[in-house]
Amino acid sequence: MNTVLDLRDVRLSLNGNAGQVEILRGISLTVQAGESLALIGPSGSGKSSLLMLMAGLERASGGNISALGQDLTGMDEDALARFRRGNMGVVFQSFHLIPTMTALENVAVPLEIAGEAGAFARAKTELEAVGLGARAGHYPSQLSGGEQQRVALARASVGRPKLLLADEPTGNLDTVNGAAIMDLLFGLRDRHGATLVMVTHAPELAERCDRVLRLADGVLA
Repeated sequence: MNTVLDLRDVRLSLNGNAGQVEILRGISLTVQAGESLALIGPSGSGKSSLLMLMAGLERASGGNISALGQDLTGMDEDALARFRRGNMGVVFQSFHLIPTMTALENVAVPLEIAGEAGAFARAKTELEAVGLGARAGHYPSQLSGGEQQRVALARASVGRPKLLLADEPTGNLDTVNGAAIMDLLFGLRDRHGATLVMVTHAPELAERCDRVLRLADGVLA
């Protein structure tokens, strides 16, 4: 199997009111192609910070992070943005949809930025895949929380990413919508053959993954 993510002695320190705080203290792990990995642990253990480092949305204070054979730690912000756009899909707990854009426009954004032809046709296909074909013209404020997360999933998968990263994808949803999002998340992973890494507090979601890693106090427990 090919290694999709390779982290070596990754550390993250941030300056707070009380001085420097160590968020991650030497994380080493590998994730293989096609694998689904859950990151669990108590609040403040560094799970979301680790996911943001994997996505290149946060800079490590030390160590090395490689994704799909590329050294993320050596890239500037523009290179990281291009790499994410071509290889990653990221889903956040709070959706991060653009409020002035329709569901269809939100999903098409990554393809339009990349200058790809047929952006809206592909976006429509992804919305249909998450059961929202009929809601393509609605704005985020006109959608329920579960529907907004479906739009976010469609947007993350429209570029057919090799790596899908999800930070508490069911955290803001009720039980019924959370279960539906779980099914869609793994369905999209299977449809595109992506590697999936997620942060979750939901044991039923973690149990569906191939592997579960627990963080505590910034280290792998």
